[in-house]
Amino acid sequence: MLGAIASRAVRRHGLVTTQRRLLSKEAFGSFELDGPGKDAIKPRVAESAWIAPSATLLGDIEIAEDASVWFNVVVRGDRDLIRIGKRTNIQDGSVLHTDAGRVMDIGDDVTVGHMAMLHGCKIHNNTLIGIGAVVLDGYIGPNCLIGANALITEGKKIPEGSLVTGVNKVARSLTPEEIEGLTRSAAGYVQNQKRYRATLTKTE
Repeated sequence: MLGAIASRAVRRHGLVTTQRRLLSKEAFGSFELDGPGKDAIKPRVAESAWIAPSATLLGDIEIAEDASVWFNVVVRGDRDLIRIGKRTNIQDGSVLHTDAGRVMDIGDDVTVGHMAMLHGCKIHNNTLIGIGAVVLDGYIGPNCLIGANALITEGKKIPEGSLVTGVNKVARSLTPEEIEGLTRSAAGYVQNQKRYRATLTKTE
């Protein structure tokens, strides 16, 4: 449903491309929202970031240089700021939200796998969140790997360099080689978003 709403918004603003035309940089669902007692708040996206056409951004959001937000992602900054760092990628189908009074901060070089659910958390640099993982209002240190379908419960703090599986289970510390792999994951998505920016076209 959200994808359909975003698509209608794109059509309403005249951003649907013709056959084989390069997609507009603005061809994603970006919505501003009136904040309590203040002017409308809208997403701020760095020029070098890339947002997929079917992604939806709403409210108080900051997306830094070379970051990417992929297809069918929802980032809903209707309660407080959501910040996405440099070279960070939010992969397809993920959902990001937070509560009032709790800034959500995702650091630099973070990989968020497909269909992850993040709520009100702080994720430090060079961390990978696995496919389908759920991270509630907690803290994840730098250089961590949160396994696929893992659950980080509210208030949990994950120390630097941890491999986490299941529910809050710190299985072991990551090796230097594994930490280097986290960096390569983020760097690979930077290269991929540049390819999409340059060549993605819509066919009809």
